Amino acid sequence: MPAFLLATILIDIMNRQSTTNPSKALEGVHGIHVVPHSPFALEEITHQGDFSQSTCGNLVNRANQQLLLQRAWEQRPGCLRPIRCCINGDKHLAETVANVLTSLPFIALGLQAPRKNLTTKMYANSLIGVGVASSLYHSSRGRIRKYLRWLDYTMIATTTVCLSRALRNENPKLLMAASAALLPIKPLMVSVVHTGMMEVAFAKRALKDPDLRMAHNLHKMSSLLGGVLFIADDLFPSTPFIHAGWHIAAAVGVGTCNKLLE
Repeated sequence: MPAFLLATILIDIMNRQSTTNPSKALEGVHGIHVVPHSPFALEEITHQGDFSQSTCGNLVNRANQQLLLQRAWEQRPGCLRPIRCCINGDKHLAETVANVLTSLPFIALGLQAPRKNLTTKMYANSLIGVGVASSLYHSSRGRIRKYLRWLDYTMIATTTVCLSRALRNENPKLLMAASAALLPIKPLMVSVVHTGMMEVAFAKRALKDPDLRMAHNLHKMSSLLGGVLFIADDLFPSTPFIHAGWHIAAAVGVGTCNKLLE
């Protein structure tokens, strides 16, 4: 067999061995040591995989926790939900002017209210806040209107709490704490509770003091008229000047309450 043919066969055999198993192709060659796999590279890849899995797991857990909290918050009871502020009304400029002008008497009543102690001062200042908040709400337009409506409701509720505290210093601390907690989210409910307490105190004082009976009778009439106008304003939102009439009735009722603090 010719030498070049033998050399060709040997080269072909070595090529086949290097393709199937590269490490064996160089075995026996002096000065060369073939390492089949690098343990450092394998270990590094393994650690990177573990790190990626742990990071993804943490992200998934945080997302699940946020989803659970969001669902729990959406399913909270109605007493913990904020009020849905109505932004209807003030259909034209004349109604806006009427509502703003009828809000000013609350500021005047707050300036004239007795300021004998801290509780009466807080009540007087809250009345001023009612007039300011109502004026800002009725003169506003756009997205800020709903926030000013919430401020209007909250200031009214704050006034009822301050009046109840000024009339009765022995109010339960738990009731006052609950009222303060619910004030930003359920101001209408807080107003109803403390207005009822004020009505009871007013009726008891009027029975003992004859000088308060006329003021109490006027208070009952204005309160009844104010309640009717408040409901009518909600049922007939397109009817103009109902809200302004409610302002006037409420101002008369508040003015009679100031008699209790003299």
